[in-house]
Amino acid sequence: MFDSKAFLATVPQQPGVYRMFNQGGIVIYVGKAKVLKKRLSSYFRTTVDSVKTRALVGQIASIEFTLTHSETEALILENNLIKQYLPKYNILLRDDKSYPYILLTSHRHPRISSHRGPRKVVGQYFGPYPNAGAVWQSLKSLQKIFPIRQCEDGFYRARTRPCLQYQLKLCSAPCVGKISDEDYAEQVRLAALFLAGKNQQVIDDLVQKMAAASESWQFEAAAAFRDQISALRKVQEQQYVSGDHEELDAIGFSLHGQTAVVHVLFIRDRKILGSKSYYPKVPLDMSAAEVLSAFILQFYLNGHSEQQIPKEIVLPMALENADSLAEAISNIAEFKVRLTAAKRGEKAQYLSLAQKNAQIALDSRQSLTQKMRVRYQALQQLLQLPDDIGRMECFDISHTMGQATIASCVVFDGEGPYKQEYRRYNVTGITGGDDYAAMRFALDKRYSKLSEVSKIPDIIFIDGGIGQLNIALEQFSAWPHAKKPLLIGVAKGVSRKAGLETLILWDSGRSINLPEDSPALHLIQQIRDEAHRFAITGHRNKRGKALLKSPLENISGIGEKRRQALLQYLGGLQGVLKASVTELCSVPGISKQQAEKIYQACQNK
Repeated sequence: MFDSKAFLATVPQQPGVYRMFNQGGIVIYVGKAKVLKKRLSSYFRTTVDSVKTRALVGQIASIEFTLTHSETEALILENNLIKQYLPKYNILLRDDKSYPYILLTSHRHPRISSHRGPRKVVGQYFGPYPNAGAVWQSLKSLQKIFPIRQCEDGFYRARTRPCLQYQLKLCSAPCVGKISDEDYAEQVRLAALFLAGKNQQVIDDLVQKMAAASESWQFEAAAAFRDQISALRKVQEQQYVSGDHEELDAIGFSLHGQTAVVHVLFIRDRKILGSKSYYPKVPLDMSAAEVLSAFILQFYLNGHSEQQIPKEIVLPMALENADSLAEAISNIAEFKVRLTAAKRGEKAQYLSLAQKNAQIALDSRQSLTQKMRVRYQALQQLLQLPDDIGRMECFDISHTMGQATIASCVVFDGEGPYKQEYRRYNVTGITGGDDYAAMRFALDKRYSKLSEVSKIPDIIFIDGGIGQLNIALEQFSAWPHAKKPLLIGVAKGVSRKAGLETLILWDSGRSINLPEDSPALHLIQQIRDEAHRFAITGHRNKRGKALLKSPLENISGIGEKRRQALLQYLGGLQGVLKASVTELCSVPGISKQQAEKIYQACQNK
């Protein structure tokens, strides 16, 4: 047992960061505190309301702390340690996908393209953009204005004549010399200026070029510049909202009960690049200022790198710890970042737009939540359950003629789909096409070792008729837990149309047919369709991999060297598939026994 009293006697009353370790020496939690002694003492009180805190304290074997000069230093150190250790009990606002950029390479004929990940390619990077859709929309617009190549280098080098992009006037075909290096470089320069937000400078340069071409009687060139100017102005009007502020994030925030939405509007190079909504989970009795402060801390210290952090962040409300947050973010970004409020002017308009988006997202979220709540209540009344439905699971099987069989299990909690708990099972050891055996396999995998009572579902839906339901009944006949799920089969009607499903309850043996407008039926259809989607997606992925995989790879005793010998000696995979046992034996290193195994595997492919 961890001796908390002896440990707390050594803790100073200073700011710092602490790390909690379990018996295996693994960091399970990293935290910060303005006063370490006060914060750490709160974990070891006689009464602790939080279930998470009690579970955490029960696993503590040791605690280490590091003193800091200020709370700001503690914020930064905490962020670095969380990134380093990824502790089990730290709750993070994480966006696993890196932000995309537009890349303009430094080749002789530069290529413009989307880029995500480390900046290993030499060139100019513009962004970041909030999502890939914003990048592709920008590239599509740029292609209409600046005929710069977007093709891969391999395609570019292999060209002997212009491709279709040249015929559509979307590329100037530098690969085959349809444009001089000087003119192409000028188009690249103008595109870079446009991406940097210097739209007016680009238009002014094009106007001068058009006038010079017209004066020298080069009317075709002048017309091309005219069309370029027209396209540039049209795209600028349609695609971008331009302003005077070069770089900032405007944050909209809306909170109702335990539902919160934070909408971030990204302004870079004086243009709105896009926006994104985030839905942080809100504990009970947490104020709006606390939620927003926690979001900003995690979003900019954990979710962004220094390239994404703007010089200014516009907030919808004043925060008590705004100065320390700004200082911590500035230290990460290595330049001064301001957290400001806007009451008038352009920044206020950006903030108003972000607020509207946040409110719309919240209304939509609450509408879905309310609709889901009605469906849950209707299902509870239909089944005459005494308690609210907390957790439901649904199983489905997917295969093609018995091949690549996948079983899916989807989970709905009280609010709808709970995708973190979704599972797929690669069904093996059964006769191909035996759905009953596949269902038995999936149920055994799911529940044979289940010991956590909180994960025992209230209802289990089985996509199928009485046969599949009997398989589930066998699985739960020796169920060791006090809580026993209600098993329901969802059988499709004769025409297999939505709305004609029959519910089969194993405990009473009765069948239920619901009207098409029943909210309970809609909920059942939703979880059934989700299980079907999840299963068929996994099946298609598995089937696709199997099609690309050589049948030789599944033969025991046939390693890489023997596979290469077979392919080389018999002239490729088709030769191996057509070869007889005698021909296979003639391959160096292949015995008669191995040849027979290879022949059987190829015939059963």
